[in-house]
Amino acid sequence: MGITDDAVEVRARGWRTLAALHGMLDTALEKALQADHDLSVVEYMVLDALSRQDGWHMRMQQLARATALSGSATTRLVNRLEDRELLTRVLCKGDRRGIYTELTEAGRALLERARPTYDATLEAALTAAGRTPELAPLVEALHGLSQAPPLQR
Repeated sequence: MGITDDAVEVRARGWRTLAALHGMLDTALEKALQADHDLSVVEYMVLDALSRQDGWHMRMQQLARATALSGSATTRLVNRLEDRELLTRVLCKGDRRGIYTELTEAGRALLERARPTYDATLEAALTAAGRTPELAPLVEALHGLSQAPPLQR
């Protein structure tokens, strides 16, 4: 095995470790949010992303990027959340072709009830993952990100 092969294996092992940590966190969050708030992780992420916007709205394509979903999956998700009256769509005043997605009062209230569950579950899952030798360096890196400056877009 040459140096190039070693680098490929290191990247592949890193990716597998990252995927394992993501799966562990996602499973814990999904169980807790479903049980306590009838929300999936991605539904929570939509509500959370919308809550962080000035004016509480986003264009559909921004929401798709924020949730790492395809455009069609985002549309289906927004439809489900709109049916539950957790968010609404409104036409963009400056561009009639543009559609914004906005958090409703019910969506904001649900998010506020779900946020402590999300935070506590994430903390517990990261603590558990940190006790796994293969995952501990990633968990440590995640904790280090809290001191890093925010990403600029």
